Amino acid sequence: MIEGNIELQTVLAKLELNRQKIAATQKKGYLFIALGIAVVIAGFVMGLPVPAAVAGLASLIYGGVVLYKISDELKAYKEAFKIEVIGAALRSLDKSLTIEPYKGILEYEFENTQLFNQTADRYNTEDLVSGTAGATGFYFAEIHAEYKTEVQTKNGTNTEWHDIFKGIMFAADFNKNFKGVTILQPKDLFSTMGAWFSKNLFSFSNKDVISLENTAFSKTFITHSTNQVEARYILTPAMMERILNLNHYTKSTISLSFINSKIYIAFPLSRNYFEAPVFKTLSNPDLLNDDVAVIKFMYEIIRELDLNTRIWGKT
Repeated sequence: MIEGNIELQTVLAKLELNRQKIAATQKKGYLFIALGIAVVIAGFVMGLPVPAAVAGLASLIYGGVVLYKISDELKAYKEAFKIEVIGAALRSLDKSLTIEPYKGILEYEFENTQLFNQTADRYNTEDLVSGTAGATGFYFAEIHAEYKTEVQTKNGTNTEWHDIFKGIMFAADFNKNFKGVTILQPKDLFSTMGAWFSKNLFSFSNKDVISLENTAFSKTFITHSTNQVEARYILTPAMMERILNLNHYTKSTISLSFINSKIYIAFPLSRNYFEAPVFKTLSNPDLLNDDVAVIKFMYEIIRELDLNTRIWGKT
């Protein structure tokens, strides 16, 4: 990806100078903070707590000031990496592709996918990538949605945060205004129980569970729909095979919904993509391999699911 791409090489060379400066400054700040902590500990061990506390605090404050002063440059560097480096990588794949680091999929749209049974108490989204593949418009973004539980203890309220979803949400035009909602969730204990205790915008009942002829598909997903006839038109034998094939490329089972005129696919991922390295050189030829791989994977979904074949018109 980097070799032979003059635009990328030029941008990376410029950003590498910024990275080196930021990395050196951050190391300096962290060093003074570590030194301050060490001085305080040593002072208490040696019976000199007051002078050690003064010297250690001075070192801690200086280290904090160093890190604070470089924070704006660090933010600008990370933003430039996404817009210029990731942006160039996107354009090399398809000129229609763009990235907006501070935008994402809004919480109301995430909830409207009806893929998850829990309302988010904390929601973050970033790195909105959008474009077209053939005749099909699509977009995807990183999302981290969490809910909290609170337990009363003798020491007060203990709050814990739990993941609802962490990964990439993909959305594409399906070229049909669906009359119902069709949802595919991983067929495991949690999802099966979630079907009974759903907190989605509408509640499923037994009649909404669809039995499909593809055995492998039925073992992988539990399928619900408010319109069984439409669901079977969507989930043709060919489409089920394509979804299974798409799922084979992921470590965790994906979730899908067909709602309004869109298909949504949730890919659970633990890694945060498109982030600029600080303590690793930008000259590494393998620098963008993982980021480019996920971009290509999302772009190829259109072809994988054959979404450019317009078997319906929007009605």
